[in-house]
Amino acid sequence: MGECDRHAFSEPTFEVIDTVVYMPTDLLGRTYQTFPAPAHLKEHGPASVIAMCNQKGGVGKTTSAINIAGALSQYGRRVLVVDFDPQGAATAGLGINGNTAQKTIYDALFQTHMDIHEAVVHTRFPHLDVIPANIDLSAAEIQLVTEMGRERILSTVLQPLVPEYDAIIIDCQPSLGLLTVNALTAASGVIIPVATEFFALRGVALLMDSIEKVRSRINASLQVYGVLPTMYTRTIHSEEVLQRIYEKFGDQVFHTVISRSIKLPDASVAAAPITFFAPEHKCAKEYREATREIIARGIVA
Repeated sequence: MGECDRHAFSEPTFEVIDTVVYMPTDLLGRTYQTFPAPAHLKEHGPASVIAMCNQKGGVGKTTSAINIAGALSQYGRRVLVVDFDPQGAATAGLGINGNTAQKTIYDALFQTHMDIHEAVVHTRFPHLDVIPANIDLSAAEIQLVTEMGRERILSTVLQPLVPEYDAIIIDCQPSLGLLTVNALTAASGVIIPVATEFFALRGVALLMDSIEKVRSRINASLQVYGVLPTMYTRTIHSEEVLQRIYEKFGDQVFHTVISRSIKLPDASVAAAPITFFAPEHKCAKEYREATREIIARGIVA
């Protein structure tokens, strides 16, 4: 396992700063609630494998993967982020240079006898590891076509790690190709970030169709864990799109809505989850709130 230097980020205290001041009206009639901070676990594993998935790019998918992973780690969960996007944004966002990593997820997919632990890199954030990706992964889509059991390769690769973590979060690329099918096959469930913008809603039906096909043909236990509204602004447009999200997905929509803020890209530049970078910021509180909801729903122990 590789390791990134640990420095600069201390554990925030959540008891005082975790009340979200404003949350948009829940059009399902649910009373907005602040979920309780979970107790730390005495034992770890097996992991819930979560695919963070949306075929539309720019909806906060990688941002959500990084920040939910960061918040889970701060609540004492052992978390592994699997960067499954050739752009390598999750890798960079956690402070790892994917181009200099000795092993990446691409190597793990095609080197049959490789120990997957060789690809795991410790980040500088306690309890938070990553399997990096780089542009090499873009070739995998073509190479997988000729592989035996091509849809199940990622599932097989990750299996030895499941007992060692409480959550494995797969950051999928924005497409519905073989890499995404592999992620859905490996996952126990899917979280779908959806930006509160009109074009972000287009194509989600195709993703749901793909999820249903994987469920019916490959992974019968695959669930939709929830739809996470992101990039919310207090505008009429955002409110209208949010209403459509509620109408489309009903109780599958998380109580928590993630706001748009320049602080999120600032955290990306700092290569840190916002829950570490700016723990008192509204978006940090929202991501912790979403994370507590994930734990309260039993998605992660």
